[in-house]
Amino acid sequence: MTTPADIPVLEAAAVTKHFPVHGGQHRGRVVHAVENATLRLYRGRIVALVGESGSGKTTLARLLALLYPATGGEIRLNGQPVRRRSARAQRAYYRSVQLIFQDPFASLNTTHRVRYILSRPLKTFASNRVKNEDIDRQVHRLLERVSLTPTTEFIDKFPYQLSGGQRQRVAIARALAANPLVLLGDEPVSMLDVSIRLDILNLLGRLRAEEDVAILYITHDIASARYSADEINVMYAGQLVEGGSSEAITQAPRHPYTRLLLDASPDPDRAESDNPGGLSEDDPGEPPSLTTPPTGCRFHPRCPHAMPVCSTRFPDRTDFGDGQWTHCWLYSGQPT
Repeated sequence: MTTPADIPVLEAAAVTKHFPVHGGQHRGRVVHAVENATLRLYRGRIVALVGESGSGKTTLARLLALLYPATGGEIRLNGQPVRRRSARAQRAYYRSVQLIFQDPFASLNTTHRVRYILSRPLKTFASNRVKNEDIDRQVHRLLERVSLTPTTEFIDKFPYQLSGGQRQRVAIARALAANPLVLLGDEPVSMLDVSIRLDILNLLGRLRAEEDVAILYITHDIASARYSADEINVMYAGQLVEGGSSEAITQAPRHPYTRLLLDASPDPDRAESDNPGGLSEDDPGEPPSLTTPPTGCRFHPRCPHAMPVCSTRFPDRTDFGDGQWTHCWLYSGQPT
């Protein structure tokens, strides 16, 4: 199915996710992991989702992948609400939306060769029975698409015989085997050496252009988002606080949290920060507990511009007319 350019191929519409706590001092409460988040992905574009560790980025990606059921809101594919129905319907969804995991060392079965790892999804998602020689030809083609050439050097290797970057390319090829509309990359370069991170980001950019696929790139590092993405969405403590074009977000950030991320970002020519937390040592505080999150804007305990209203109400969205938007009382105006 071809999606019109103005309709998101995949959308989280006002999605909320709460996890119940079953033990410890917070037993009986819930973790407010994602709160009323709306995120849209379009074919041929890369959207980056940026925030500190624990901000809810991975949870939102897994909601989009249908690995978690949403507590509220809905997921839409090609503009249509997605319901958990038959196994056949779920398989059709999984064919359209593929997840690339953070750790290429753990996401590939080390007991199987690359040939098997790539042939299995080809057989799983094939509409008809496929001959082995056709499968083999498609496996070679997948390896070519992720620049693992000559393919004969890789097809019969085990994952432990590959470098980290090569493993992640195999993981991307496995996702492409389903011929998806959407790739969800959960920090796909953070486990890799700095020297090869740019190669993987460039590969994703090429796939975006050549395959017309929609890509969600999750990272804690706004510098790599600026390098690779068309659009950046900023997430803090389960709430989306700002979004817009990569240029607008990095050159004219509106939300104080986005400014904090930019102040702590590394050289923009580097693909990823070596600081796993993403913020500098003089950061004014720590992210809140999502079991007992602050009321209102969850950033207000750390915000240098916090006003009384920030602690009582989450601000409405303010649009600036150029695709950039934010949830911040500095622009919404205090309610009367």
